[in-house]
Amino acid sequence: MKVADIPAVHTALLQDFHENPAPVRDFIEVQGHNPFKVLVATILSARTKDELTTVIVRDQLFPEVPDLDALRRTPRERIEQLIYPVGFYRQKARFLHELPAALDTLFEGRIPDTVEELCQLPGVGRKTANLVVAQAFGKPAICVDVHVHRICNRLGLMKTRNPLETEKKLRQILPIEYWIDWNGSLVSFGQRRCTPQRPKCEGCPVRQWCSRVGVK
Repeated sequence: MKVADIPAVHTALLQDFHENPAPVRDFIEVQGHNPFKVLVATILSARTKDELTTVIVRDQLFPEVPDLDALRRTPRERIEQLIYPVGFYRQKARFLHELPAALDTLFEGRIPDTVEELCQLPGVGRKTANLVVAQAFGKPAICVDVHVHRICNRLGLMKTRNPLETEKKLRQILPIEYWIDWNGSLVSFGQRRCTPQRPKCEGCPVRQWCSRVGVK
């Protein structure tokens, strides 16, 4: 795949995203564009499948803890109960329990809208921060997870060693108007078709541009 192919690939992936159900679509829907819900759900999603995280926040956590004030009043032990069995739930409960105080101390109780500020919060790395900036605030940001990293390299668009390198490269070559949609489109594609093992290349909507790097 060449950089010049990006617009055609982006269009094909975006259409594929809207036409096909995927766990990431349900995950996005349950958060909406609410900064608190996007931040909390994304913290919980680390090393946990979207299907499980969606069920936990929709059915257990958000009905009882819908906003920052409610989280401020919720004991850590109760947070653990509400988010079980997400991966590393005790550690994530600690992050959520510390979140209100961190926001009060650093940002006067508001959820910030920049990657650099968000990364100062407990449990927040660049992936989470970029997703919050893009989904909650509608500002251009590139969220790179394992799906985005894998697919960008499989397409032959780049040759990078880790998600951070992939994010830096995408910032150089991806038109800014594609940044917000790039994560959701590629994650959906990676969950359903361009899987880590045995990707479904037959009938793939971007096969004509794909270099199929590492695919046997």
